[in-house]
Amino acid sequence: MGKPKFSRKKYETPSHPWQEDRIKAENELIRKYGLKNKREVWKSQTRLRKYRSQARELLAKVATGDVQSKKESEQLLMSLNRMNVLPPNSTLDDVLTLDTETILSRRLQTLTYLKGLANTSYQARQLISHGHIAISDRRVTVPGYIVTKEEEGEIGYTNDSPLNDVMHPARPRADFKSVPIIKKDIPKEEKKPLESPKQEDKEKSTEPSEKEEKLKEESPKKETTQTEPLKQEVVEPEKSKEEPKEKVKEQSTDKDKKDEKKTTGD
Repeated sequence: MGKPKFSRKKYETPSHPWQEDRIKAENELIRKYGLKNKREVWKSQTRLRKYRSQARELLAKVATGDVQSKKESEQLLMSLNRMNVLPPNSTLDDVLTLDTETILSRRLQTLTYLKGLANTSYQARQLISHGHIAISDRRVTVPGYIVTKEEEGEIGYTNDSPLNDVMHPARPRADFKSVPIIKKDIPKEEKKPLESPKQEDKEKSTEPSEKEEKLKEESPKKETTQTEPLKQEVVEPEKSKEEPKEKVKEQSTDKDKKDEKKTTGD
């Protein structure tokens, strides 16, 4: 049985801690319905999972003609109709089409906001937890309380709540209208079509042609700058070659002069 102080969990946690799509969907539900944490999302998911598994088992038994399974299926459909989750004259196949938002929309927090008793869903949670909301003169302090179809029209402020005063600043104005919570499909990221290899080759072939044109435009400017140092490099070795020839000529003239002096002396 366990101790009442340490009660068992009434919900199932996800099988994997990190799943990007699941985390995004849970964050959107928390933002839309003003939930405290993801635990409340998991509670509604486990409740829905029980309904779906029960309907799946009953569908298999009803096909065999079992009388008890028919009674259980009728009871399941009546309870879901009482919670205003399913319309009357629904079948077990309709149970399998339910989603998490159908359970979250039946919480006391969302219904107090939709009835115009609070400005936001977060304020509705605060009013419920502080004991300002009652159902048929019965105070309810659990924001996750599932409201039935009969109790839906009996939601209001408690008798001793100061919010009964019309001039109270925390109370919504007379012309206030709550924004209906609409189910929206999560937009999926559009995948870009893969480019064929032929297109890639064409793009590669076009790219160098554009680059070549740019290089041709810049080439005359670069040629003018590069030709000057080349001329100097070519000229310098020619000078170096001419210098030793001049020295050889000077030496030859000196020898001729010496020979002339010797001949004159003789």
